[in-house]
Amino acid sequence: MTAVPSAQFLASKKKKQFLDLQAPPGYVAGVGRGATGFTTRSDIGPARDDTDITDDRHAHPMKAKKKDEDGDEEEDLNEANYDEFSGYGGSLFSKDPYDKDDAEADAIYQAMDARMDEKRSDYREERLKKELEKFRQERPKIQQQFSDLKRQLDVVSEDDWKAIPEVGDARNRKKRLPRKEQYTPVPDNVLLRAAEQQGMSHAVNAQEQKFGGIATPMGAATPDLDMRKVGEARSTLMNLRLGQASDSVGGQTVIDPKGYLTDLQSMLPSFGADIYDIKKARELLKSVRETNPNHPPAWIASARLEEVTGKLQSARNIIMEGSGICSKSEDIWLEATRLQPPELSRSVIAKAVQNVPYSVRIWVKAAELETEVKSKKKVYRKALEQIPNSVRLWKEAVEIEDPDDARILLARAVECCPSSTELWLALARLETYENAKKVVNKARENIPTDRQIWIAAAKLEETQGNAARVGVIIERSLQSLAATGVEINRDLWLKEAIESEKAGSVLTCQAIVRAIIPRGGLEEEDQKHTWIQDAESFESQSAFECARAVYAHALSIYPNSKKLWQKAAWLEKNHGTREAFETILEQAVAHRPRVEMLWLMLAKSKWMAGDIAGSRSILSNAFAANPNSEEIWLAAVKLESENSEDQRARLLLQKARSSAPTPRVMMKSAKLEWALNDLTRALDIVNEGLKSYLNDAKLWMMKGQLLEQMGQREPATAVYSEAQKKCPDSVVLPVLASRLEEKNQNITRARAILETARKRNPKKDELWLEAVRVELRAGQKEAAEKLMSMAVQEVPDSGLLYADWIFMQPRATRRRKSIDAANKCETDVHFLLAVALLFWTERRLAKVREWFARAIRLDADLGDTYAYWYKFEQLHGTEEEQREVMKKCVDAEPHHGEKWCAVSKDMRNYRRKTHEILPMVADSLDVPT
Repeated sequence: MTAVPSAQFLASKKKKQFLDLQAPPGYVAGVGRGATGFTTRSDIGPARDDTDITDDRHAHPMKAKKKDEDGDEEEDLNEANYDEFSGYGGSLFSKDPYDKDDAEADAIYQAMDARMDEKRSDYREERLKKELEKFRQERPKIQQQFSDLKRQLDVVSEDDWKAIPEVGDARNRKKRLPRKEQYTPVPDNVLLRAAEQQGMSHAVNAQEQKFGGIATPMGAATPDLDMRKVGEARSTLMNLRLGQASDSVGGQTVIDPKGYLTDLQSMLPSFGADIYDIKKARELLKSVRETNPNHPPAWIASARLEEVTGKLQSARNIIMEGSGICSKSEDIWLEATRLQPPELSRSVIAKAVQNVPYSVRIWVKAAELETEVKSKKKVYRKALEQIPNSVRLWKEAVEIEDPDDARILLARAVECCPSSTELWLALARLETYENAKKVVNKARENIPTDRQIWIAAAKLEETQGNAARVGVIIERSLQSLAATGVEINRDLWLKEAIESEKAGSVLTCQAIVRAIIPRGGLEEEDQKHTWIQDAESFESQSAFECARAVYAHALSIYPNSKKLWQKAAWLEKNHGTREAFETILEQAVAHRPRVEMLWLMLAKSKWMAGDIAGSRSILSNAFAANPNSEEIWLAAVKLESENSEDQRARLLLQKARSSAPTPRVMMKSAKLEWALNDLTRALDIVNEGLKSYLNDAKLWMMKGQLLEQMGQREPATAVYSEAQKKCPDSVVLPVLASRLEEKNQNITRARAILETARKRNPKKDELWLEAVRVELRAGQKEAAEKLMSMAVQEVPDSGLLYADWIFMQPRATRRRKSIDAANKCETDVHFLLAVALLFWTERRLAKVREWFARAIRLDADLGDTYAYWYKFEQLHGTEEEQREVMKKCVDAEPHHGEKWCAVSKDMRNYRRKTHEILPMVADSLDVPT
């Protein structure tokens, strides 16, 4: 029998273990399922603790809304707001303020991240490069796949090329059979509309007016519009416009018979485009006329409005009505005269003269309307009876008179208008010398403050050959004007001097300059500089006589100024005669006998004029004033050498070596022997010079070149090596040594020589350029480009380097490279020459000439510019343009330039002149490509 368990035992089995445990802090029963506590009357105190979690699900809606506004926003669970570190809620410290410490910490972490990223960048770039190479190997481009086949195309003959068939559509398509044509009947409404379009109709129905866009200016469609009436109105408008255009003020037709429709089209918009504005303006002007009828501008404006709109007759009526009301206004009468046809304008101007007899403009208009000179004279005489003090009327009357009658009129004019300088001077010009003097004196008495009268008196004396009187009159004029309180304005007087020179009064202009330039309150230390500026200003304005006067006065004050003598001499050389040039130089050497350049300029002028004996005499006098002068010795040698007096030149050089031994004298002596093909004697002189001048680079160069020409290459190599040690700053010596090694087929040694020179002189662009050219001549284009990149980084403003680098680029990138070079060396002559050659390759001929001229203006001593320009004109220019380039080159006598010096310094061309060397250099040049 089974025992039945007791109730106590069952209760103990059902009781859970956690029921006897203590509740955790803050635990509220039922909160998890939404239960809330409540109080009853029997409870004492609140049923919930202050720290309990509240449940506002059943709160009042307004309270809940207020709580939402005051509380924090709900958490944004959007995936865009998710952060791997912070989650959806953002940073844990987002609610805290962001202060200075936070910013500093962020900056430190950001710097650390950047540093770590920089360390990993090399590895990352290398990995990407390998991946890219692997990708290109796996998937090469189409052009790379066929590169080997392309290289084989150079062996394809011309016949094989022609045998290649044309590309066509060779696909085997099944020819489609033509479909059976099907015809669809045309609807009746289409046929009806076509018939209506081909026919003629005089009216437009209401439907087409509604949907076809025909509307009146008021915006509403007019029912049953008659097209015949529209055409008639259009014809009437055209006839009206043609009539208005032909009825002009002058009475002549202004319509072109062949293009009247074009003229009509150009005139219609001004009439019909702003019709409402015209009506409004007409009403406003009418109101002004009625309100103030004595206001002439209102009548004139109204008449011009009608004239613009084409109503010329209305304009005439309005202006005539206004002239009757405002009869004392000269403007309204002149307007009325203008609007009237020629046959009525004279009667209108006659009424104007009657109403306004003292108006100068009306009298002048009346004279202009007369067609005969006799009638004009009559009008002017009547006008002068009414207005005898009008200068304009007197001038107009005198202009149409004969000289004799004009003299009589001017005599009366100066009596009526004694304050008019123009009338006095005009009368003086018409009188004889004696009478002109009296007229000028009377004019000076009547107008004592006008400088024009004094200048006219000086010009009058100059015409009579009284040179001494000219200066006296100008001096007296300055004293008289200053006494009457007139300010002596220096600039105004100098302008009067320029005007006098342009008028042919040379003595007057020089007298004005001599009298004015000492004035102006100049400080003594500023006088010479200011006078040189005045002379240069006169020269820029082609007032050469004024400039001569300035230099003459300045030299009288500073006779020992070398700069003034040079400026005066160059003025005569450029703008004067050879005689004046030599006269200035003779005066200069008399005052400054120790200035060698003045002697040399004078000797050269005599020599160029063919006076060899005179040139020798000048140099002899120069020797006496400057004993043992290197410049004079060499000038004498050049004179004898150029005239094939070789023995005299040798004797002079021998004396110079004994009395004034200088490196230049030794070099010229050796050069003369070299030109005479006496290489041994030339080498002896060079060795003699090197004993005394061991650091002279040019003597070392000549020695090396002489040995090269004599076939002794090994001694020449040793000479160049020793010369570079003695002259480490020389640029030409390493270049010559490098080229000698190239001739000996020793490219490695040539590179080493240039590299050593570049280490000593890293900023010499000639050394970098020669190194680049060595690589190009050796066929190493990549090495040349690398060297050129290093060169422009070392010498970024070298136009010489950029000039070659531009043409090392493909044609498509040369323009971009030239723009880059312009930012670095825009004012370098070699860069300008390179740009000119670049335009030559593009066949932009006008630009080529422009850039050649710009290069010459920047540096006229670069012979390569003239040679390329002459070559260009030979191919694309005329003989006149070639002569112009030749003239510029001869005047400049250039001495520099790689291509130029290669020809001019060749001993075979020792005695050749500039005009002979230029064609030779041009022939040696290649056309740029």
